[in-house]
Amino acid sequence: MLEFVRAKGVYIYDAEGKKHLDLIAGIGVSNVGHCHPAVVKAIQHQAETYMHLMVYGEYVQSPQVNFAKALADILPKSLSCTYFLNSGTEAVEGAMKLAKRYTGRKGFIACKNAYHGSTHGAESLMESDFYSSGYGPFLPNVSFINHNNLADLDQITTETAAVFIEPIQGEAGIRVGDLIYMQALKAKCAENGVLLIFDEIQSGFGRSGKMFAFEHYNVIPDVLLLAKGIGGGMPIGAFISSFEIMQVLSHTPILGHMTTFGGHPVCCAAGLATLKTLVDDNIVAEVEQKGQLFKKLLKHPAIKEIRGKGLMLAVEFEDFETNKKIIDACILDGVLSDWFLHCSNSMRIAPPLIITEAEIKEACEIILKNINLVLERKE
Repeated sequence: MLEFVRAKGVYIYDAEGKKHLDLIAGIGVSNVGHCHPAVVKAIQHQAETYMHLMVYGEYVQSPQVNFAKALADILPKSLSCTYFLNSGTEAVEGAMKLAKRYTGRKGFIACKNAYHGSTHGAESLMESDFYSSGYGPFLPNVSFINHNNLADLDQITTETAAVFIEPIQGEAGIRVGDLIYMQALKAKCAENGVLLIFDEIQSGFGRSGKMFAFEHYNVIPDVLLLAKGIGGGMPIGAFISSFEIMQVLSHTPILGHMTTFGGHPVCCAAGLATLKTLVDDNIVAEVEQKGQLFKKLLKHPAIKEIRGKGLMLAVEFEDFETNKKIIDACILDGVLSDWFLHCSNSMRIAPPLIITEAEIKEACEIILKNINLVLERKE
């Protein structure tokens, strides 16, 4: 078991002083790298100014307002109203309540092999026994469809409050939504008065090669869920929609959704600095090219497929045993990776977006070297 004591940029350092090239970024969290100077400075300044004052929403606090405005400035007009929380799973929970209240309906549809979080409501949107064993029963009125399956869209009816979907499925092993499918999904939801909720907790903030993955499809969701990479390493989540939809949480009761620490000033300051860094340094513009470089360099007979967009990639091997041995060997050799909950035979490639071409080449050389070593041992 490695003990890490320091992190900077794309590297994490263990207790013995060895540096490890980080290809997972805390599962898509450290998009601008570990301890980015602008993020650290923003955290320090806000911590010295004030931290928690009052329950989120009770009083105006500029870090929350400034971050929400910055998000509204880069999102479509229909995604102008942000509710901040502490995590991705809380964003899912808030969106579930929002959908029920706005539509007056109780039914949800989600995708098989999805991952939306570990709280009770979020787990209700995941049909796998991997999660539910020993923790059920979960919420009723939830049905499941196959990602990218057009025929399954007929399950969306006027009884459905919302469809929750990852445009690029993460824990399923990076399954990218088809353009035709996503546009048909949007049309089906609109036809039936159903809220389309995009879970971009992993794919958002530049990870896919666009600032938001929905930009790949020319489809704007009714509700957008963000977390992970938006805080620069600090814990923060958000669900975002239009004022028309979000205002239903403001009355009857007056506090339709509450959180004490959601929108924490320090986390919002870190989030704003993260977003400003992504935009000012034009980081997202290079993400697709960097992903393509991984795909170009990782050529080996043992690699069955490389899936994904941008720096959200899955490298597939024959089985979990092979994948696990390669990952373990890479870790010992200074490159950190892991696998996926629903796709254990695939290696995760999701480094900080600031990774350089030289660092990508170094990582790929180490991966290829250790693929060969593992295969030699199997013979």
